[in-house]
Amino acid sequence: MSSNPPDAQHPTEAIELPRRRRFVDLSPLREHPAFARLWIGSAVSGVGYWVTSVAVGLFIFDITGDTFAVALVGGISLAPMIVAGLWGGMLADAFDRRRVLIVSSIVAWVSILGIVALALVDGAVGGRPPIWPLYVLTTLNAVAATISNATRSSITPRIVPEEMVSRANALNGIAFGLQLTIGPALAGVLVAAIGFPLTFAVDAVLFTAGFLGVVGLPKLPPLSRTAKPGWESLRDGVRFLRTAPNIRMSFIVDIVAMSLGRPYVLLPAIGASVLGGGSVTVGVLTAATAVGTFLTSLFSGPVAHVHRYGVAIGRAIMLFGIFTALFGAVIALAATGWFGPVGAEWDRVNLPLLLLAAVFLAGTGASDEVSAIFRSTMLLTAAPDEMRGRLQGIFIVVVTGGPRVGDLIAGGLAVLTTVWLPPVAGGLAIVAIIAVLLRVQSTFRHYDARDPQP
Repeated sequence: MSSNPPDAQHPTEAIELPRRRRFVDLSPLREHPAFARLWIGSAVSGVGYWVTSVAVGLFIFDITGDTFAVALVGGISLAPMIVAGLWGGMLADAFDRRRVLIVSSIVAWVSILGIVALALVDGAVGGRPPIWPLYVLTTLNAVAATISNATRSSITPRIVPEEMVSRANALNGIAFGLQLTIGPALAGVLVAAIGFPLTFAVDAVLFTAGFLGVVGLPKLPPLSRTAKPGWESLRDGVRFLRTAPNIRMSFIVDIVAMSLGRPYVLLPAIGASVLGGGSVTVGVLTAATAVGTFLTSLFSGPVAHVHRYGVAIGRAIMLFGIFTALFGAVIALAATGWFGPVGAEWDRVNLPLLLLAAVFLAGTGASDEVSAIFRSTMLLTAAPDEMRGRLQGIFIVVVTGGPRVGDLIAGGLAVLTTVWLPPVAGGLAIVAIIAVLLRVQSTFRHYDARDPQP
């Protein structure tokens, strides 16, 4: 909305204000073909990514029968993903971003084809394939995807106008919500219906859409001279971050939320012995978060009229903490046993409390997406173009490391106490810490998108 007063010489002349929207604004897709191609390609290929992510775990468990072997997929790839996030950001700032995306996409595609080949070998030569090539290929795929994500995020302000960046980020939230809702469910159906080789092949086919979206981008060379990837380039990014209190605070508040508000590691225990329902309950609660993300993005029309990003981010994360604590309260109520015995079978689930818990987890997904839209927009509009890649790389380290720290905190606290305490205590701690941070960091609290300052 325009902040300029009416012309003094024409006091009766009406000012035409932009129409307020309720639903997501599709203008970035309609008016900017490069963004539309990239968005469609990313949405379709992202479904394939989640298909493979889930199917790989099922494949490894089918071969080994060992849950820890499945857990190693994420553990082995964590450190390379962090390095790839930092390195990928430097590549995005130093080279043509379209070229970086093309190369990283080809590497990811090759890794998927390698997984298809291993699945085809399974049983064809009288034995099961070794596990270590799967770890190598999934790590290679994760590294390539991390570099692609850091680069793709930094591209948005180059292919849409600055005033549309928040709306573009809202559309990206819709894509992510669809990926996270459709991909895991599709993986289970495909594995049961057509087997592992064809399931992985589906990802390879869907990945084609993402590659075509990347190829359709214009050339995106650096707008200014930037240090080549290496320690000096990384130090430049860190030095800039030290002088960027608003961007720095956007990272800090996300770390607080993800470290203290991650109940997902507790869901198997909750499904087995607290709410009942076993793996079905885990699936319902996991999907609930994605539904919240999707609905927020769908009704994101008002984001174009919000300018106080710091306040919006702070309130959204505090609401995230409240929903997390409420989820924990539902689990505490179920743990009392007042509602009768439960079990891992679906017919022994506490359905009313499961639905209530799902509503609160949907609330965490919705509030987290509000925060993500404004944090991403702040990062992309307040930072200069020559720093966006590196800052996106640091951002990926934050969003990759924060949830894993959160899993350790929640899991450790649950072992020492009870399964409902981590979300209750963590949610309340989030509210208190964010309130203090907003009070202490006045520039973040007063951040105005009409005059973006890092």
